[in-house]
Amino acid sequence: MNIEELRDYCLSIGPVAEETPFGPDTLVFKVGGKIFLLVGLDQIDGLRFNVKCDPEKAVELRERYDQTVLPGYHMNKKHWNTVIANRELNDGALEELILHSYSLIVESLPAKVRQELNGG
Repeated sequence: MNIEELRDYCLSIGPVAEETPFGPDTLVFKVGGKIFLLVGLDQIDGLRFNVKCDPEKAVELRERYDQTVLPGYHMNKKHWNTVIANRELNDGALEELILHSYSLIVESLPAKVRQELNGG
C-alpha cells in the first residue's frame, strides 16, 4: 500500500473529510468531525499511519505483529496504534484496521450525527 492507495481507501469508506489541521505535513481523515486516521506527508522511508483501536485489540495486535503495529506515535497509546505498511500485514489487513478505526469513531458519535451520516 502506498499513500495514494491509503487516501483512496479512506475516502471510499463513507462520508469522510480530508484535512490538514496540524500543518501541511500531516493529512487527517475525519468522520463526523472526529479523526480516525492520521498520516505524515513527509515520509520517505515507507508508509506509516495512526489509527484508533479497541484497547484490548490494540495490545493483541502489537504482540502479534511487533514489527508492524506499535503504540500510537504522539497519540494516546491505549487507544491508538501506529501501523507500518508493507511489512507483516497485507493491504486487506491494513484496510481492516482502517475500517475498525472508522467504525469506532462512528459508534462514538451522537445518534443525530450518525443519522446525518447515513443520509437521514
